[in-house]
Amino acid sequence: MTTTNTNSDRTGRPDRPTVTELRLSSFRAHRGAAIPLGPLTLVTGPSGSGKTSVLEAFEALARLGSGASLGSVFRDPAGCVPERADADAQGRRGFRIGCTVDGPAGPVRLDLAIQAEPELRVVGERLTSEGQILLSTALRDPSRSTVQAAWHTAGAVPVTRAPLPDDRLGTALLPLRVAGKTEGQLRVLAAAEQVVVALRSVFACDPQPQRMREPVVPAQGSGAGRLRRGCDNLAEVLFRTRTECGIRHGRLVTAARAGCAGPVTGLTTEQLADGTLRAVLARGATRHATPVGRLGEGELRYLALALVLLTGPGVLAVDPVAEVPPAMQTLAVLADGLDRALDPRQSRELIALAAEMCARGHIRLLAAVGDGAGAREAHGATVVDLEP
Repeated sequence: MTTTNTNSDRTGRPDRPTVTELRLSSFRAHRGAAIPLGPLTLVTGPSGSGKTSVLEAFEALARLGSGASLGSVFRDPAGCVPERADADAQGRRGFRIGCTVDGPAGPVRLDLAIQAEPELRVVGERLTSEGQILLSTALRDPSRSTVQAAWHTAGAVPVTRAPLPDDRLGTALLPLRVAGKTEGQLRVLAAAEQVVVALRSVFACDPQPQRMREPVVPAQGSGAGRLRRGCDNLAEVLFRTRTECGIRHGRLVTAARAGCAGPVTGLTTEQLADGTLRAVLARGATRHATPVGRLGEGELRYLALALVLLTGPGVLAVDPVAEVPPAMQTLAVLADGLDRALDPRQSRELIALAAEMCARGHIRLLAAVGDGAGAREAHGATVVDLEP
């Protein structure tokens, strides 16, 4: 694996929690990889090198940080272990994933050991800061569905011990377990909350053109106007963003003009007789409109990804920490196959837009791309080249 980082070095401690490194060991194609993450990170490499699994590991950590169970995150845990990995004397096989989160509490490392066979469970977790272990868990009794946890207290009792579930991320449970009365407890809470805030501010995006062609029924309730993972409700979100933020919508029209064939003068929505919405491109002075459902797969993916880059947590279907102000959270977007079905011109335009938005601090983007040469031309990108 080789890495090229064209971003300038940061000075000082970041004021918003940010995932700066992923670690994968015995996870799919990765034996012991450390993936550095900048504001814009593009992962390249041949088929089978593990580009997708880097994003899968990040999303898995994000979901665990939001409180999801291991079973809901890893539907095929045995498939996460390299096929040639041998079981130990007890028939156990597993993998490790982890990350580093930088922020007001300083760099905090989270490392997680997961047993995939014969039973899916956490067998070890460690939260460390500046070389000090703040939380550690270990599977002591395989007959119990718990791990023994110990966290730093620095009070009359230096360490607090208690059982935690073996199917949850212990770090995400600490804010409910630690009293926060001693200096040590406050440090543990600050580190845990920094990790949780960073992991919960993640949006995994995989536009599905075949589902974006049909008109959509506007959603009701809390999910209304929030872009879903597959971007199938593109028309609904366009209707919202066009009325709420004219500047960003204008940028989206400019992006559509650069990436879609023919003259594009506008991007809007139409309400059909049955109450559904469809998105349309305005064409020229004649006001001719083309429903986006008639566009090619590459144009649809391009439009959806441009919309993701130009919106934010309030529009994308993410579940950030409600107790933390949005200004203190950084949205991380995960995009597998960023340049899939795109022609070179569309890829250049989309990566340039990503570089601009990431440089502004609007979002961070981790994307897998097929065109390594194009990725290396991106200004300000951290490019990670994987080897098969």
